[in-house]
Amino acid sequence: MKRMIAHSERIGLGESTLADEPEIGHCEERFAALVQRQSRFIFRVAYAVLRNSHDAEDVAQEVFLKLYRSGAWEQINDERAYLARVAWRVSMDRLAKSRDTSEVLNEDSASAGQTPEQAAVQANWSAVVHKLMDGLPEELRLPLALSAADELTSGEIAKILGIPEGTVRTRMMKAREVLKQKLSRLMGEQYGR
Repeated sequence: MKRMIAHSERIGLGESTLADEPEIGHCEERFAALVQRQSRFIFRVAYAVLRNSHDAEDVAQEVFLKLYRSGAWEQINDERAYLARVAWRVSMDRLAKSRDTSEVLNEDSASAGQTPEQAAVQANWSAVVHKLMDGLPEELRLPLALSAADELTSGEIAKILGIPEGTVRTRMMKAREVLKQKLSRLMGEQYGR
């Protein structure tokens, strides 16, 4: 056995693993903790933009892969705002590509404990609201989507979009008003009001 170890060290097979290197192992643990802590958040930001769970999962993986490869994750000051900005940019890139090739699909899953009828009604209304949100101009839709993604504050959204916080609030207020008007008209048409 000692002979095999000596032989493997001589030909370069005795390389240390990540766990053998305390600095690297600690770095890996910190990155794993970041992934554990923020993966749901990044998924929600991506889903708010893409409206497709598979694409949002892909974006979350892509974000972490880019962060790990670049090493940028070690210099993050405001973790949540930085990660949301990265996820938003990657999602917007993916959205632009998907619009070039096909429409973005929307997948809503039924909540546990609902009857099939309740799930169908909920899915229908969710689809209607999502379609109305998707119909908003991008400058109104994005702040509203990001606020709903993980209850981001207007300050965090302002950092992500690179616009003043007051502008974010104004756009969100206008987006909600437009949605309210559209839903009122839709409800009036549906129920003969």
